Amino acid sequence: MARLGDLVLKVRSKNAGPFWITIDIFCGSEAAYAEVSEKLETQRVADLTGTPLQLVKRFDIADLRVVKLSIPRPVVQGSRDDRDMHGAAMAVLLDEMEL
Repeated sequence: MARLGDLVLKVRSKNAGPFWITIDIFCGSEAAYAEVSEKLETQRVADLTGTPLQLVKRFDIADLRVVKLSIPRPVVQGSRDDRDMHGAAMAVLLDEMEL
């Protein structure tokens, strides 16, 4: 099995407002996009991030060769319990995930 980060150009996560984090998977090539789009299971992403499946929003954008996922933040951005103000840590989890 290959790691997601080895198949794609970049995995990026970022703040999408005080209540959401967005994760962008830039595939680069059509072949990489097809493989990621087919093999990346939304349920695995939900499990990995600790998010209920029904709250994960997934967008497969073939023209851009991007898979985009949005998940609710575990706590409100900037709150006392927020350990990832910019939402960047989620990218590492997916980058290391095996497909």
